[in-house]
Amino acid sequence: MRFSQRTNWNTEESELAWAHRLRAEAGEPIADLTASNPTRCGFAYDPQLLAALMDPDALDYDPQPRGLWRARQAVCGYYAGHRVSLKPEQITLTTSTSEAYSFLFRLLCDAGSEILVAQPGYPLFDFLAGLDDVRLKAVPFVYDHGWQIDPDSFRLAATPQTRAIVLVHPNNPTGHFTKPWEAQELARICRELDLALIVDEVFLDYEFSGGFGGKPASFAAGLEGVPVFVVSGLSKIAGLPQMKAAWIVAAGPQAVAALDRLEVIADTFLSMNAPVQCALTVWLEGREAIQRQIRERVAANLAELDRQLTRLPEVSRLEVEGGWYAVVRIPALQPDEQTVLALLERGVWVHPGYFFGMSPSGWLVVSLLGPAAEFQRGVSGLADYLRACRASSTSPL
Repeated sequence: MRFSQRTNWNTEESELAWAHRLRAEAGEPIADLTASNPTRCGFAYDPQLLAALMDPDALDYDPQPRGLWRARQAVCGYYAGHRVSLKPEQITLTTSTSEAYSFLFRLLCDAGSEILVAQPGYPLFDFLAGLDDVRLKAVPFVYDHGWQIDPDSFRLAATPQTRAIVLVHPNNPTGHFTKPWEAQELARICRELDLALIVDEVFLDYEFSGGFGGKPASFAAGLEGVPVFVVSGLSKIAGLPQMKAAWIVAAGPQAVAALDRLEVIADTFLSMNAPVQCALTVWLEGREAIQRQIRERVAANLAELDRQLTRLPEVSRLEVEGGWYAVVRIPALQPDEQTVLALLERGVWVHPGYFFGMSPSGWLVVSLLGPAAEFQRGVSGLADYLRACRASSTSPL
């Protein structure tokens, strides 16, 4: 039997995964600084949350390709809270933002087409693009007193095969929110080169206070003359990754034609299940309770990280505006994989920056989502290791 080239991955266990598995199987303590699943981070969920799945309407099979009308109305209600007026006709429901990306890649791209994506960024894009026979081209962020988009880099990276720009707002893991001037520059590029803009807003509700004069703007409002597709979902908005509910919002020129084609794509798979669609209104309306807990946790853990790093002048935490990750700059004198393995031996588990497209040395990515006590142990262990390296005459730091 022959497999397709698009699945020709190296599926062997990496050294990092192997070392982590062995430590976990041995029952040795691990302070997890990579936590991304809010359902395992000690937050208090409504004990009646699952009751919404018992709606009797879910017994009726009504296969609407774009999703049930009432569910799409609930999504419109969510965006009304962000000062964006949408119609249910603009929305296509999907089971995840990953599926939403796949639908959009199929909508916009032929085999061999290119998508531009800002890096550092989420590593899953590589797999999604490969499965849809699309090529990704990374465009680097600039860091200068905060993360910034370099519009000229996007313009230079574009070729006749480029079909779209992917933007994460705020970015994962840098926490960079796209500013109005950056959005206008990207809009200009899209108009010049006939590109669509795909914007991932899963972390939109998790902004840090100050600097925005209120909530950061959603791209669902559209950009003049630009086809815009916004993806988001319950995974982050309601802290419910297991419910598998997400959506695509289409705005701008040719949105009706795009939605007609998306309907055929969605109708081919009919992924969304009725109980989750019927529960969507309840979960979106109750989102603030979990969001408040997450924002408080993230703010407290960020403060703890900064406190631990104050005595390490050679280490810096980069500016972050939203989301629930922080990027830490360490001396780039050994591969980050070695640093992560050494930290794991001390019971601290953290992401190396190269997971997100950064250079192989000098970067660690810390999740701010974990329980406070575990987070404190983890960053204490991280700081102790870096201090020990600095004090050691044979240290790479």
